[in-house]
Amino acid sequence: MKSLNNKRLELIDEEIKKYTDPDLWSVFRIMSEFVEGFDMLRFLHPAVSFFGSSALPEGSKYYELARVISRKLSDAGFSVITGGGPSIMEAANRGAFEGTSKSVGLNIEIPSEQVPNKYQDLSLEFRYFFARKVMFVKYASAFVIMPGGFGTLDELFESMTLIQTEKIIHFPVVLVGSEYWGGLIDWIISSPIKTGTLSKKDLSLFSLTDDPDEVVRIIKEGYEKVRRSRAI
Repeated sequence: MKSLNNKRLELIDEEIKKYTDPDLWSVFRIMSEFVEGFDMLRFLHPAVSFFGSSALPEGSKYYELARVISRKLSDAGFSVITGGGPSIMEAANRGAFEGTSKSVGLNIEIPSEQVPNKYQDLSLEFRYFFARKVMFVKYASAFVIMPGGFGTLDELFESMTLIQTEKIIHFPVVLVGSEYWGGLIDWIISSPIKTGTLSKKDLSLFSLTDDPDEVVRIIKEGYEKVRRSRAI
């Protein structure tokens, strides 16, 4: 499912690398990923980025929950962006694919050779995690954070850091799965907030729910709030 731009880049890559310093050429590869991402995603708004595990199978609790939430968001007019891989990413793409809005996968080259799931209207490939992460944020009106591992935690904390430091607008960050995320939230309260490295108001940077309709409500209200603020 490689894009036409990426296929062309591979051919150009082989020729230019013969005459160019490897570090310098990597700059052009990085630029190409930004250019393609900006070009392909600029008409996607509004959209929601989904994050979650690559290890939970179809039929599991959180796979099915992600699929339901994504379908509801898609039917509500939000495109869905995922990492393009299996498990929660597949579930979210699948729900969007079954709905009325676009299903997008931002696939990444990793040693385990991630195979793009088949529920993508638009599929992009990235070599660099940081370029891919810019696309998740730049074209999103909200984040949905399903249970996941280090990659999911990375996206969760980076999104809250960007909002906290006002590098991006305060859009909804919705954690789904109170049983899964409850321990982390308890730790934030009992350690960082108690110590003083975070404040109680930082808890407002995210929401926690198990209800698909509540996820949609939070995101729709957050999106409308941002729209009204920009119109003033």
